[in-house]
Amino acid sequence: MMKWSRKSATPDAGTAADPQPAPTRAERRMIAVSSGKGGVGKSTVTANLAASLVQQGLRVGVVDADIYGPSIPGMLGIPANTPPAMTPDRKVIPAEAHGIKVISMAMLSDDDKPAILRGPMVTKYLQMFVAQVDWGELDVLLLDMPPGTGDIQLTLAQAFPLSGAVVVTTPQDVSLKIARRGLRMMEQVNVPILGLVENMSGFTCPSCGEVTHIFHKGGGEAIAADLGVPFLGAVPLDPGVVDSGDAGAPLVLSHPDSPAAQAYRAIATALAGQGGGAAGLSVPFDWNVAQGSGRPGGAAPVAGGAAEVPVALDLDETGLSIHWQDGAESLIAIRDLRLACRCASCRDEMTGAPLLDPANVPLDIAATRIWSVGNYAIGVAFSDGHDTGIYTFKALRAMESAEVEDV
Repeated sequence: MMKWSRKSATPDAGTAADPQPAPTRAERRMIAVSSGKGGVGKSTVTANLAASLVQQGLRVGVVDADIYGPSIPGMLGIPANTPPAMTPDRKVIPAEAHGIKVISMAMLSDDDKPAILRGPMVTKYLQMFVAQVDWGELDVLLLDMPPGTGDIQLTLAQAFPLSGAVVVTTPQDVSLKIARRGLRMMEQVNVPILGLVENMSGFTCPSCGEVTHIFHKGGGEAIAADLGVPFLGAVPLDPGVVDSGDAGAPLVLSHPDSPAAQAYRAIATALAGQGGGAAGLSVPFDWNVAQGSGRPGGAAPVAGGAAEVPVALDLDETGLSIHWQDGAESLIAIRDLRLACRCASCRDEMTGAPLLDPANVPLDIAATRIWSVGNYAIGVAFSDGHDTGIYTFKALRAMESAEVEDV
């Protein structure tokens, strides 16, 4: 365990404004199941992983985040257009099937009524699905993401504390190339990649047992090795997937001995054994520095850890100390942090030229509050009243003003 070289403020169970305890590593894991393109069977993978995790004794929820094309309720046998009930404190009660709790846009609209929504309304629904649902005690919350790398994906990746992402692809080259983009997007917003799943990986003849690789072979494993992420497994084509999905019973329940069901269970076992993914700061957090409350919990550095994943924050008169997962420590003076702000009032939005006059920043400026911004950045409020800057972990690692040694 690393020992820090600075004195720390005593952690507290929240802030004066929001007395909620900071999450711990033992609490719910939020895992995105994503894909670069549609048609790769991502929702089918999500439904079967959820059922497999329940079979392993975990408490599981699923957010059907594909607002425009929700399919999870049908795959789990949950009737569409059945508005969920509400708790007395106005939280949504999720539907439940096969031991899996579910929230989806399909519960709020008819099959023949498309969700015609602009971006802000989509974001509002997603925030409600995650934060305003009475999930109860969960071990894992799976987010069945829509395909692509657009606004919905960024909203979920940046606004919520994702433990990691599972990327689903098929063996053909076009799908693999787009899967790489999806992986890179998650990496850019500091969402750990828990692994890659190759779906529709060969067809086993039910009569003779011969395997035919319709969409090529081994591409998913090769991409995973090339990008340095875990390869969770290959799921073969199985006609039972269609029948079980239409019947509302995941394949792992309706055809438990099939090769595809065995593959799903192996992938779920691998995910369950990964713990919380790449350990970093416990998010969300809201650290009131003056009161010494809400300081985030952290983790220890690990061998081969990421350079842009912070595991602990410390603050004293010398500046903000950030301990990184790869074992390094950065020390950034608070005045340097204030001068580096890139918000619209401090930088020209078109040219990036600084608008802030250094002469107007006091030499003794202090940080009064530090909070998490999704999984990729922190916000900082300063003693001069400025509080609109967002500092990404990537930018913080790049601007380190000093290196200090561990003791």
